[in-house]
Amino acid sequence: MNEVKLSKRLETVVSFIPKGSKLADIGSDHAYLPCYAYLNGYITTAVAGEVADGPLRSAKQQVTKTGLNDIISVRKGDGLAVIEPNEVDCITIAGMGGTLIAHILEAGKNKLEGVKRLILQPNVGAHIVRQWLISNDWELIAERILEEDGQIYEVLVAEKGDGTKPYDHLEAELLVGPFLCKERNNIFLKKWRNEVNHWKRIVAQLKEKATTPESVAKKQELERKIQLVEEALS
Repeated sequence: MNEVKLSKRLETVVSFIPKGSKLADIGSDHAYLPCYAYLNGYITTAVAGEVADGPLRSAKQQVTKTGLNDIISVRKGDGLAVIEPNEVDCITIAGMGGTLIAHILEAGKNKLEGVKRLILQPNVGAHIVRQWLISNDWELIAERILEEDGQIYEVLVAEKGDGTKPYDHLEAELLVGPFLCKERNNIFLKKWRNEVNHWKRIVAQLKEKATTPESVAKKQELERKIQLVEEALS
């Protein structure tokens, strides 16, 4: 992977960037995504944000090597601390857990002024991101699910609006995704059949030793998730 050829996961993220955007890529790692986005005509400027020194150095080297120092500003900082309000109109956050993505958005809410689109790719915990979007009046407008190198990824795209709008069955679709549930492609079915089987194994183990209030609650939570997903798949 480089600035010319991205992974399928990151190519999917980039495909949702509106042409002419001013981008912030948070957790930019090698800055491949903003470099690729500029070279392919998606963005006019970008901020590549990194909190760790190693990836920050890699991002700076990549931007210099690609000759884009005047276009892409590589900055060190935690989450949205690397941008100012109204500086960018599109934000990408890819390759983190859903809990961390939601935390970054919550901690940086004051930096979201002027932002028209969020493109979020949680490795796990997409339902946590969906819940944050609903709670903060960001409307999910598209979702994609893809498989690459044996891993399944979800990409969520949101714009300011009615956070509950795409949901018909909120509890189930928070978990599986309202757009993905309607599309129900083979990758979606594979992911959730595997999850349900995994949860059923855990429930079977808990039935044998679910004696504490915590383990009983865990078993009930998993049984509810199994019910919701099986209804969504049926």
